[in-house]
Amino acid sequence: MEYRTLGRTGLKVSPFCLGAMMFGAWGNPDHDESIRIIHRALDAGINFIDTADVYSAGESEEIVAKALAGRRDDVVVATKCHAAMGKDPNQGGNSRRWILRACDDSLRRLGTDWIDLYQIHRPDPFTDIDETLGALSDLVRAGKVRYIGSSTFPAHAVVQAQWVAERRTRERFVSEQPPYSLLARGVEADLLPVCEQYGMGVIPWSPLAGGWLSGKYRKDVELPTSGRASRIPGRYDAALPENQRKLEVVEQLALLAEEADLSLIHLALAFVLEHPAVTAAIIGPRTMEHLDDQLPAADLKLSKDILDRIDQIIPPGTTLNAADAGWQPPWLAPEQRRRR
Repeated sequence: MEYRTLGRTGLKVSPFCLGAMMFGAWGNPDHDESIRIIHRALDAGINFIDTADVYSAGESEEIVAKALAGRRDDVVVATKCHAAMGKDPNQGGNSRRWILRACDDSLRRLGTDWIDLYQIHRPDPFTDIDETLGALSDLVRAGKVRYIGSSTFPAHAVVQAQWVAERRTRERFVSEQPPYSLLARGVEADLLPVCEQYGMGVIPWSPLAGGWLSGKYRKDVELPTSGRASRIPGRYDAALPENQRKLEVVEQLALLAEEADLSLIHLALAFVLEHPAVTAAIIGPRTMEHLDDQLPAADLKLSKDILDRIDQIIPPGTTLNAADAGWQPPWLAPEQRRRR
């Protein structure tokens, strides 16, 4: 694999980042099999793993720790905090109180002394970004964290965080982790250019659109069921017109892939890697077969003709279903719209 530099850090990472969300109760509960998948990815040249405290309530981090025993120094480990980890209202969010505790909890589960990239999983408009950056800066200075990043932040929040870091001498976010795929191209309009402007690495999640580009979601075929589909029905309910539109676009993309002698999976992954702002795409296999299907796309290059055809099928900057954007501003909720 050709390794890429994460933003301006000098840190070299593989073009695929192994996402660990499917390791544990949310996906594959077999720890031994999950460890074999991680080892297979490392042996193939992947040196970048991304997880989060919330994935299977910490189980994912524990599986990653087992897999990296004896190999920790060779791997860039990223994890995240923000999501609720208990019923206590302060066990989540982006406050200083929670970030410091969440980091210690992740370090314990990961069985490591440091986290290479510690990311804020989602924005928290009710917490001052200076408080969040201040807590993260202290973690860097304490040696618990090497770099900090954001995940699913809108462009304006990325800019705000960069300005606050500069003006108040905080550590700055060196990366952003947005949803990005052939079916969710909205970040091309502003977020990706902003990340390029600030020299941030971009680590897209869900490049297969949550499985929609795996080849299993096709018209006139019974759609597969999964735990993920039950957790977030807005992204998968075939009765919704925006998901029907996704099925129509998938059919056109599958035909294009066939004409190009590619699998739909390879077309989708190579497309994400083609964007100049992207550092590494997160792949999240649940089985060894999933991993083996995805690995060959790491070195694939798409021709300009294929990229032009893709733009005709789904124009740049287009996201077919707003639920695929990953984060909805809370002030757009009906009760907020009526009372602002």
